[in-house]
Amino acid sequence: MAAINPEDLEKLKKFIDFVSANPLILNVPQLGFMKRFIEKFGGKVPEGEYQMPAGGKCPFGGDAKTETKTQPPPSSTQDADEAEPVVEEESEESEVELDMEGVIEPDNDVDQPMGDSSKTPSEEDVDKSSELRSQAAAAYSEQKFQEAIDLYTQAIEINPGNALFHAKRGQAFLKLKKPNACIRDCNKALEINCDSAAAYKYRGRANRLLGNWEEAAKDLRQACKLDYDEEADEWLREVTPNAKKIEQHRLKQQRKKAERERKAAEARRQKARQEQQKQQSAGGFPGGFPGGFPGGFPGAGGAGAGGGAGGFPGMGGANMGDLLSAMNDPEIMAAFEDIIKNPANIEKYKSNPKISKLIESFKGSFPGGVPGFPGAGAATGATENSTPQAAPTSEEPKAAPKKPDFVDDGLD
Repeated sequence: MAAINPEDLEKLKKFIDFVSANPLILNVPQLGFMKRFIEKFGGKVPEGEYQMPAGGKCPFGGDAKTETKTQPPPSSTQDADEAEPVVEEESEESEVELDMEGVIEPDNDVDQPMGDSSKTPSEEDVDKSSELRSQAAAAYSEQKFQEAIDLYTQAIEINPGNALFHAKRGQAFLKLKKPNACIRDCNKALEINCDSAAAYKYRGRANRLLGNWEEAAKDLRQACKLDYDEEADEWLREVTPNAKKIEQHRLKQQRKKAERERKAAEARRQKARQEQQKQQSAGGFPGGFPGGFPGGFPGAGGAGAGGGAGGFPGMGGANMGDLLSAMNDPEIMAAFEDIIKNPANIEKYKSNPKISKLIESFKGSFPGGVPGFPGAGAATGATENSTPQAAPTSEEPKAAPKKPDFVDDGLD
């Protein structure tokens, strides 16, 4: 006997379980060969039309009215239902009216020198850098902003670890409308001293000039927190309205996005429930079936692959493993096809033990037994070793003569 694939056994079991629960499925054209097989051996398939799933799809693939396996193209309604809703993400400021007065174009100059951070300045370097800082402050007060920048640069190169030098040079860059250069200096100052109020103040102003309202408000609030300054507070009041609008709009967009995601998730769950209900009501067959059935067989229990091959439901003692082996045996299948075409041909196969044994195993499974084999018509499914019963006759058995109560001995 050929080896039986446990997966094939499991699929066959699911198929049989489904057919047992839905016998009308045998009336679909795709299972005509199975119906003919059962009826040729005395079985009877209930009459009636199997109710196909919505859309006319056969659970074995194709359309119920044809034996082809082509699937009908999805309708536009199905496409619309299955299509994921496409929602364009709105930009953060798409619905916000902002006051953009005072916003300037960003500067794109080459990065300014930041000094050697690994250098340890001597006392002489510290004194020299302080002198340069004084000169830079004087130039700044005279509105000689580029000269002030150059002097601060010299001080930074001599004493690169002074955060205030970077913050003050950033202030001079602001006067020249170079907010990006200012931000670079303030970032460096905060690397050196994270509590530099001047660095937060001037970086906040630079962000305001670039239209980065939320960043500007955050920096200016921190500057006022570290060291309150009237100018910083004034700048903060200037950027707060735009910053609040953007923040409120962003929160609104986040709520909308969360709601869209919630609705999309609910739609997916609803669709999954509908698909499950369709399969349960229509008897969909997930999985495959050996021999060319593109559909599968739901409704079967959770028997694991490789479990014992149980009996064939509704078919007496026929063993499922034997049937599957027969389906894989070309000789047996050819013989069955021959018998289905002409039942009289069964006589040719009585001497074939392989075919005879398989058909014998179905004795008693169909009303009237298996045509053409010994025991046909015996609904009780007698075995080969059972003693044949005497054929009944139409005549009543004669009663034995009644014995007299006494016997005459003839002595009188």
